[in-house]
Amino acid sequence: MTYLSELKKWNRAYNLTGLKKDEDIIIKHFFDSLLYLKVLPVGIDSYRDGEIKVADIGSGAGFPGIPLKIIRPEIDMYLIEPSRKKSAFLRHITRRLGLKRIEVIEKSIQEIKVNKELPYLVDAAVTRALFSIKDFRKKASPIVKKGGILILNKGPKVDEELKMLQNGKYEVLPVNLPFSDIKRYIVTVKVE
Repeated sequence: MTYLSELKKWNRAYNLTGLKKDEDIIIKHFFDSLLYLKVLPVGIDSYRDGEIKVADIGSGAGFPGIPLKIIRPEIDMYLIEPSRKKSAFLRHITRRLGLKRIEVIEKSIQEIKVNKELPYLVDAAVTRALFSIKDFRKKASPIVKKGGILILNKGPKVDEELKMLQNGKYEVLPVNLPFSDIKRYIVTVKVE
């Protein structure tokens, strides 16, 4: 698995992940990223040929964006990552994997301007443990089109975060992380 071996090689110098064992990386990064497939839009009439535009905010080592792109190659994927070292890895691994219609944007979400760094509003923005639900909605909503969604992967304290959300349409999908006892909560928030 090219992605795994490159991640481990680059991790020695760039500290891309705290996980060291192959099994942990596969379960807690790769499989965890694929949980987003349960809520990612598909085949919606408003999307040309079922294509959607997705921004992975705080992409880090490419999770969840790159695994999603591998499984759903029709997605236009934007990996947004402010760290120069992590962005260098993202550019390297997307080339090494031969991925098309994927772009690395080396900026923070607050710096992103539609029609400048990002060519258009996206249909969905995804993130892992980087933001609270409330902060992610505030920071990512400006780059997501009206009617689009924000998707977050949360742990057991999800209810506390949802209480702070105050308003907005959201759904929570409880899922078990494969080959583990870990429970995840995929939260989708509608952008209005």
